[in-house]
Amino acid sequence: MKPWDARLASLLIRPLRDTPVTPNHLTTLRLLTGVAAAAAFASGLWPNLAAILFALSNLLDHTDGELARLTGKSSRAGHVYDLASDAIVHVTLFVSIGIGLWNTGEGAWSLLAGIIAGVAVASIFHMRNVIEQRHGKAETKQLGWGGFEAEDVLYLLPVVTFSDALVPFLVAAAVGAPIAAGLVVRQFLASQRPLSKAQ
Repeated sequence: MKPWDARLASLLIRPLRDTPVTPNHLTTLRLLTGVAAAAAFASGLWPNLAAILFALSNLLDHTDGELARLTGKSSRAGHVYDLASDAIVHVTLFVSIGIGLWNTGEGAWSLLAGIIAGVAVASIFHMRNVIEQRHGKAETKQLGWGGFEAEDVLYLLPVVTFSDALVPFLVAAAVGAPIAAGLVVRQFLASQRPLSKAQ
């Protein structure tokens, strides 16, 4: 079942089909909004704005692929650009939240927690990229339930900030992201086994 956010993205980009807008333009917009979200989080001054920008960036992440499929403008370079943008936005999210909390007096632990979560997320992206290159995109498909994927929980980030719950969110990320990375390690190690001749 196609994720709900991908369905929404598909509807949003249809008017762009016969325009000069390319998938890479949308990837760039996704990257810029994600970096803006990180900067706002790191400042410690605008967490609500940061969360809204991140949610928007997350939705934009689906628009480039949908436009590429709709217009036949898929490319290896565009795919790599999309993957790099995803990694930058998600890694800087956690690190910038840690910096922002540190800047607002939470203590050095918040900076450490942000780095731990960020490094774990970076390792997940790296391992999944290696798996995809070796076995194809289907092997990195995330678990989903009723049209939602695990990463869709990040759309709730505005709820977290408006509830003033960034501290428990970051703690959960610093614990959960390394656990998730550990699970991906098993998949990564299995992917490194020699391919059979039948493949």
